[in-house]
Amino acid sequence: MTGTETSRAADPALDRDAVAFYDALSDLIRIYQFRDRDRICCQDVSVTQYYALESVARHGPLTLNELASLLYLDKSTVSRVANAIERKKLLRRRPHEDDRRAVLLDLTEPGRLLYESIRDDIEEREKRLIADFDPDVRAAMIELIGRLAQAAKERVSTTGGTCCSLD
Repeated sequence: MTGTETSRAADPALDRDAVAFYDALSDLIRIYQFRDRDRICCQDVSVTQYYALESVARHGPLTLNELASLLYLDKSTVSRVANAIERKKLLRRRPHEDDRRAVLLDLTEPGRLLYESIRDDIEEREKRLIADFDPDVRAAMIELIGRLAQAAKERVSTTGGTCCSLD
């Protein structure tokens, strides 16, 4: 163990904070997962299918590998998700301009409209959730959650389908 690892391991306050942080974050994630499920599944798409639509909407046309990386899933899983969304005519495949072997996944107009409708609904709920917080507190929450997401993103594999990939 390095000196830094030893000092971290011997810090009871850090241990308590890690447990409390885990519990609070688990509660928040669970609530949001159910909230998303309840808002999304009414639209005849699964949460994973919506997250795929959202990724394409936010990042532009994507290859299957790029989408798999953004969703933290393996390529075969994302291929099945994309196939299901394509059957619903919410997603289309088109030739990649630079790589003849690849295709790009892009939203159809109905796919974009569905994504925007679900996103608008969720944004309205978020407004109600944070409305009572002072604007400075809201800004601090947004920054903190963004930094937390970035720190977590740097520690997780984006290849999907691998177990125990966190550092």
